[in-house]
Amino acid sequence: MNPQNNMTIYHNPACGTSRNTLALIRNTGVEPNIIEYLVHPPTRDQLVNMILDAGLNVRDAIRQNVDPYRELQLEQDHWTDDQLLDFMLAHPILINRPFVITSKGTRLCRPSEVVLDILPLPQLGAFQKEDGEQIIDTQGQRISSK
Repeated sequence: MNPQNNMTIYHNPACGTSRNTLALIRNTGVEPNIIEYLVHPPTRDQLVNMILDAGLNVRDAIRQNVDPYRELQLEQDHWTDDQLLDFMLAHPILINRPFVITSKGTRLCRPSEVVLDILPLPQLGAFQKEDGEQIIDTQGQRISSK
């Protein structure tokens, strides 16, 4: 199986974490299927499957630091999962990102190096995040976190 055909990132190019995650994927030599989820949101079934496959609950997959979260008062615990999913689909900015799907699993890649756990190919060289944090050494090996 070609790993490139089996790698998808639900991406927001305005998000540093999403950009770092995409760069880590590309550091394997693969160009993934990139879905700008604010422009092309997932279907309800896709969203539910990503959340379940990543081992999350619906609340784990909601961004809290955006206007719709506050305006809709989504912190209140009376909302059902179905209602929260409806809000996420109506306001895709509420979907936390980036979700990455590979042949090795699905993850919400926050922080971006979470993607390393599901990449089917090794890193090809050194990598540092946009903020300068070194994640991968020159031999393509993950640098231990402190």
